[in-house]
Amino acid sequence: MKLRSKFGRLESEGYKCNMTLIFCFCQALACAQAGATLISPFVGRILDWYQKAEGKKYKPEEEPGVKSVAQIYNYYKKHGYKTIVMGASFRNSGEIIELSGCDRLTIAPSLLDELSQMDMKLVKKLDEEAAKKMDIPKEPELTEKNFRWLMNEDAMATEKLAEGIRRFGKDTEECEKLIKEKMGKVN
Repeated sequence: MKLRSKFGRLESEGYKCNMTLIFCFCQALACAQAGATLISPFVGRILDWYQKAEGKKYKPEEEPGVKSVAQIYNYYKKHGYKTIVMGASFRNSGEIIELSGCDRLTIAPSLLDELSQMDMKLVKKLDEEAAKKMDIPKEPELTEKNFRWLMNEDAMATEKLAEGIRRFGKDTEECEKLIKEKMGKVN
């Protein structure tokens, strides 16, 4: 069974989807193959995991999250996927600088302020035309079995995805509680 049949339903019905909690290439590939409008790879959360697991510091250009987004961006552009890449969850301005040229970036106000104070010319690091010239082989259509295996083999992606889902679940419960409280006050 192809992933498209499971994950592409909303898009095929005209609902534009932002696929979030993206931590690895196989997730991004599945989203693109399903025709998702936009993905949000979490640059800083990937970095957090690797710093904790390896106990090391990274230069922005060496950060695993930066490399992941660059890999996804270049793959999409090379192979003509229309899915928008929107890097998210930045920990420092260096990550943003390294991903300049990405389709979209969500940047916290504090990092925008930091960037605005820098006296430097921003150089575009990711470029669609350059990506089209790269030697990046096209991956076959993912099956559910392949996707599950690839996710299982990536400890960081598996752990961060599970953590993110739990956080979203907790946030949903808190939101529902607040709505019930507000609705009770209205009635």
